Amino acid sequence: MGWSSHHKIGLIHYNPQQSYRGYTLVATNRGGYHANLIDMEGRVCHRWHHPEGITYGYLLPNGHLLFRSRTARGGTEGPEFGGRSLSLIELDWEGNVAWEYRHPEMFLHHDFERLPNGNTLALLWTPLPAELSAQVQGGFRADDDPEPMWGDVVQEITPAGDVVYEWKSWEFLSVDEDVICPLEGRKEWTHQNALNVTSGGDLLVSYRQTSTVGIVDKDSGQFRWKWGPGQVFHQHHPTWLDNGRVLLFDNGCHRRGAPSHSRIIEVDPETNEIGWEYQGTPNISFFSYNISSAERQPNGNTVICEGAPGRIFEVTAAGEITWEYINPYFGEAGGGASMNGVFRAHRYGPDHPALRGKDLDPSRYANLNRIYN
Repeated sequence: MGWSSHHKIGLIHYNPQQSYRGYTLVATNRGGYHANLIDMEGRVCHRWHHPEGITYGYLLPNGHLLFRSRTARGGTEGPEFGGRSLSLIELDWEGNVAWEYRHPEMFLHHDFERLPNGNTLALLWTPLPAELSAQVQGGFRADDDPEPMWGDVVQEITPAGDVVYEWKSWEFLSVDEDVICPLEGRKEWTHQNALNVTSGGDLLVSYRQTSTVGIVDKDSGQFRWKWGPGQVFHQHHPTWLDNGRVLLFDNGCHRRGAPSHSRIIEVDPETNEIGWEYQGTPNISFFSYNISSAERQPNGNTVICEGAPGRIFEVTAAGEITWEYINPYFGEAGGGASMNGVFRAHRYGPDHPALRGKDLDPSRYANLNRIYN
């Protein structure tokens, strides 16, 4: 996305006839303390607040917000990579804490999934075995590289905080196949940035460092599908579609040849063929170096979060933009910088269980809506 220091924020465009009408959940990725539920006119209809910060969350069917907090910067042990959080927190509609989790030893990061049984899948970092760390290939070395590198773990946690399942990614990866991009560092092997579940209950994962997406058999831990290097570049947010394909945001940074640009694709895990694709026109008009998401809507449209510039927009299957919004809420990004980046955005139809019986009158937030819309 091209930038002007005077570009408009808030609602940019809305075509009611072609959009999937609903409410979009938006939180500023770094430095934000609120999550906002906005309507199609870009007006805040509900807001959650938490003093630890809200970097990313989504709604549960009961109307609660499940989110990950910020991490304290400076003077903390463990990795300071992007995506790290202090805790997972669940707030009810009124903002009261209904559940929270902090791992006593490992470091929470990026993604999580509430399961139908009430347990929560969480993504964590922990040091790799030293002998394996030395064998990992690729990446560039730096003076502050940890010894050993960090690796990704998936755990299933009960409401009481007990771990009932654990999957250590490195036990099923290959040092010959899973090679770090030469333009990325060696502080960690994979940098898993997504944790979703297929219709069959298997794990759908995404590794930024190696530009790999995969489906993991939850019972055996083995990869049922692993794909991506040379096809996608540092992708985010793979999700399982009803047609059996995987939708994902191909960030496109470090792409060979053509200028860096992002795209959204649908890939078939059975054939590795791409069945649908969206790019900007020209392609460099749509690009987010990191974060970002894509979510298919019931009417076939796709809500896209171009995360780094805080741009959220909806496109039809033919690629026509029907709704466009720039996050007007900026947070402290470190070093005095201010950013409005959004890790992911989610759209909820008015009949979604989370919204039944809820007060969504934007007049309650008149001051906010007067400023930004």
